[in-house]
Amino acid sequence: MHRSRLSNIIIDCQTDDIDAAARFWSAAIGRTAEVDADASEPYRELEGPPDEMKILVQAVQHPSRVHLDIETDDVEAEAARLERLGAKRVAKVKTWWVMEAPTGQRFCVVRPQRPDFAERANVWPSAMGALILQKETL
Repeated sequence: MHRSRLSNIIIDCQTDDIDAAARFWSAAIGRTAEVDADASEPYRELEGPPDEMKILVQAVQHPSRVHLDIETDDVEAEAARLERLGAKRVAKVKTWWVMEAPTGQRFCVVRPQRPDFAERANVWPSAMGALILQKETL
């Protein structure tokens, strides 16, 4: 058994000035751009209420787009569950997986990001448990 849920919206920006991108997006959606960020990091959080989804602005080399993060207490089990649903693994980055949905959208499977993860996440049976449940419904 493991848990997961939708965690973050990431605004990927093909830019050399992540702070300018964060200022734009913070003004556009009414959130405060992180001001004390490590300049060497490609991320800036757009700070909002703690019970809402996190929104991050990220400097990237690929074309600009938006992607989602799914947070989980077992990255490998969640990636495998999503593969069974038709997703494919694209790249392992540090501790997370970049994946692609059957319809082409990229998303990431990451470790827990928000403090209320344990109480609010979906609970999924183990792979073996899922197979047993699937056979029982046939």
